[in-house]
Parts: sequence; structure tokens; C-alpha cells
Amino acid sequence: MKIQIAGPGCPKCQATEKNVREACAELGIDAEIEHLTDPRVFGPMGVMMTPAALIDGKVVVSGRVPTVETLKQEIAKHHA
Repeated sequence: MKIQIAGPGCPKCQATEKNVREACAELGIDAEIEHLTDPRVFGPMGVMMTPAALIDGKVVVSGRVPTVETLKQEIAKHHA
């Protein structure tokens, strides 16, 4: 599983990455986590607002910092 965080590296983007890592740890999932900071890279992926989280290339959260619980639900859906 590949999880990407899209955003310029602002505090909200950093909080999103922290929550992604925490959600993966709580679920015991060893995901590949990557932070994309270039809009030329994440724009064509469908990201309209940051911060955003993508799981295996699909935008699952955009425009807000997702909670750990929200991320755990999204990760579990894609991990099944």
C-alpha cells in the first residue's frame, strides 16, 4: 500500500503526515508513505485542495487535516 500526502509542507500538511503515520502504526500496516510538495506532481493526480491524502493513487481526503480515526477507516477499506 502506498500513501501519499500532498501539500507544500505547511503545518497542516505536516499534521496530516503525522496522522497517517499514527493510523498505520495503530493498524499495524507497513505502508510506503511519501510527502509530495510539488503541485505539478499532485495536481494531475486530482488534488484540488491541500492538505490531501491519497491511498494507492486515489484521493481519500482533501482540504482538511484528517483525524487518525478517519484515516484508519480509509486505510482499512483499501487494505482489505
